[in-house]
Amino acid sequence: MFLILRFRRLALVLGLVMQVRAELLVPAHTAYLSPDPERGACRSSDGMVSEWQAGTRLTWYGRLESRGDLELALRCIKPVADATELVMKVKARGNDAASWTLRGRPEAEGFSFGRIVIPAAGYYGFTLEGEGDLPDLESLRLDGPAAELARFSRVERRNAASVHLRYPLAGEVEEEIEWFHMELTPRTDPLWSYYMATGWHRGYFGMQVNGPGERRIIFSVWDAGDEGVDRAKVDPRRRVVLLAKGEGVEAGDFGNEGTGGHSHLVYPWKLGDTLQFMTRAEISDGLTTYTGWFRDSRSQDWRLIASFRAPEDGRYLHDLYSFNENFSGVNGDLRRVCEFGNAWVRTKSGRWLPLSSAVFSHDGHGDLQRLDRSAGVKDGRFYLANGGFVDDPLGSAVMLSGGELRIPPPARLVPPVLPEP
Repeated sequence: MFLILRFRRLALVLGLVMQVRAELLVPAHTAYLSPDPERGACRSSDGMVSEWQAGTRLTWYGRLESRGDLELALRCIKPVADATELVMKVKARGNDAASWTLRGRPEAEGFSFGRIVIPAAGYYGFTLEGEGDLPDLESLRLDGPAAELARFSRVERRNAASVHLRYPLAGEVEEEIEWFHMELTPRTDPLWSYYMATGWHRGYFGMQVNGPGERRIIFSVWDAGDEGVDRAKVDPRRRVVLLAKGEGVEAGDFGNEGTGGHSHLVYPWKLGDTLQFMTRAEISDGLTTYTGWFRDSRSQDWRLIASFRAPEDGRYLHDLYSFNENFSGVNGDLRRVCEFGNAWVRTKSGRWLPLSSAVFSHDGHGDLQRLDRSAGVKDGRFYLANGGFVDDPLGSAVMLSGGELRIPPPARLVPPVLPEP
């Protein structure tokens, strides 16, 4: 009996040790690069980082769920030169007080940075800087109680998870929707952001940040069929046809996400300004023509973007949605927030209906890899947020309620003014 108790006690101690030691290897290629997010190191699909250049910082982000000791180290692909100097800076996201600067020392597998004590759960950034002959890297190694249950993205993709709002409507009404109106107010504007206002079963309409000095209003409609990449393979009878486009609008083809007709206007929309988007569906001879207009707060008149005729359709607008997207995969460490409001649909019979409910969803990247995605209601408007490796207390209730959002319907019904024919 005494031996049994001793064995159980030893097993308990060993069990605790196993819980405390929670080594986590974060692939090197998941690091973000700065100051240039596209240059300064090479990333490979096997998780490695090579050709790391002086002046380039590597930052890994993750959420630590446990407090306590955290041991930090790097695994390198080959022995490190004696003259190499590496510094690791650790900082809690949104908390300037919780930060550490650690100088590395060579070890058999790479570099060790020693121990810090994590005071609270939350998102943390681990930034590596170096001088001398910089090593090729295999992984960031975290060990100790604070590494237990830690969440880091382990895939090469570095853009934020896409997030969506879908607007449920009764089926008999949904088939009769001729007009769809939405206002967008961007609260952040990192490069490669797409805030989409009026999406439906056949297309999408919104605003993008395409370059340091270029912003666009974009309106696109999908072809019929299931070709996903090359529009040249689509039978001309199944392609959408451009019927009209506004002044200054460029129009052409798109592929690689389905195929279809694309149009965009280079337009210097402003952060914090409110833009209005209006989409219309008109049916004739079994074909549907989709038209998009927009205007900003400085404009009284609607501006035509484009009008496309879609084959194999013959339906009004349905499956209505909006989204935030980080469409290039190198700067998902920046937060994207956009508000969606004054949402209306107008039926074929002329009845205006406010959209006061929405259902939140996200792409598969947001299932386990990227939990920094949320939605909520603020000042009577929906909002979507993605990226940045931060928590969103305001939007946390959405995660617990199955993703359903509601805003109060307008006290006084003032539908938007329709564009003139």
